[in-house]
Amino acid sequence: MASNLHALPDSPCIGVCSTLFDEICKGCGRTATEVSNWVFLSDAEKRVVWERIEREGTAMRFKNDKL
Repeated sequence: MASNLHALPDSPCIGVCSTLFDEICKGCGRTATEVSNWVFLSDAEKRVVWERIEREGTAMRFKNDKL
């Protein structure tokens, strides 16, 4: 995926957080570290995260898009 980062929302967050109890958030597909450091990541680092969570397709963010 060669996504245009600027065409994506500011963050993968959909407001369904589970990072307190899970290694990977069920809502957005990011790790707790990625969530807490999101504002400090470079565009290239954010793109890598976006590509991984889209490829994995397990986050609610992408499951809801397929409904």
